[in-house]
Amino acid sequence: MQVKMIRTAVQHAKRHPGLIPQFFFIMLGFGGASMYLARLAKGPHVTWNKTSNPEPWNELDPTYQYKFVAINTDYKNLKKEGPKF
Repeated sequence: MQVKMIRTAVQHAKRHPGLIPQFFFIMLGFGGASMYLARLAKGPHVTWNKTSNPEPWNELDPTYQYKFVAINTDYKNLKKEGPKF
């Protein structure tokens, strides 16, 4: 079924060359979204095995940059204010 769908897309691209950039950017969007989801799933604040380390976020350094992009926060100068677990 999916081979037929890909074959149909290639046939449409051959007949209508203006669709090639659209297919390219759609695949680029799918690839970027997949890579971002994989990055989120492998983060240090995500726990997949609750028996070995139920709270992995407690072991992170206070200077760890949690956000993908930090515009105004300099994580190197932060100090840990809470108790150590």
